[in-house]
Formats: sequence, structure tokens, C-alpha cells
Amino acid sequence: MKVLLPLLAAATLTLTAGLSHAADGKEVYNQACAMCHVPGLANAPKFGDKAAWEPRIKTGRDAMMTAVLKGKGAMPAKGGNPKLTDEQIGAALDFMLAAAK
Repeated sequence: MKVLLPLLAAATLTLTAGLSHAADGKEVYNQACAMCHVPGLANAPKFGDKAAWEPRIKTGRDAMMTAVLKGKGAMPAKGGNPKLTDEQIGAALDFMLAAAK
């Protein structure tokens, strides 16, 4: 049992670590979005680039959420991380939109 306790503690920390930042948009952005949105890979609008984000913002948040959840162009669904929740995706989207306004 003494051997199992550290393993259980480590597993619990691993599982809860993701939950503690469930709606932290900056954290989700850094983990799932930045690799494409910082350099603008595959025409991804760069973080904070108001001109690049303007036409997307005009479509409305719901349309942008749908694009992120289902994927669009070179961007895979959920930015390539199927484990992200809709809440996490929304938080990351809101983080990016706030930087573009």
C-alpha cells in the first residue's frame, strides 16, 4: 500500500491539474493555440492582430466557436486537442478576442 499511495497521489494531481484551469483562457491558449496563432501558421490570425481578426469578429462569437469546435481550413477541431471542453475552448477564444479588440 505504501508504494501505491505516491502513485495514486501523482495520478490525482495529474487529473486535477487540468480541471483547476478548466476555464483559464490564457492557459488553454498557451497549450493549444499559440503554436499556430503566434507565428500565423497556415493563415491563422496572429494573436493581437486586429486587422486579421476583424473579419472573423464580424461573423460573431458563435460562428467562431463553431469553427474552433469543428475545425476550419488547416485548423483541426478543437485546435487538435479533442480533450478540451467547450468551456475551455470558449475561454481561449475569449482570451484571443480580447487581445484583438
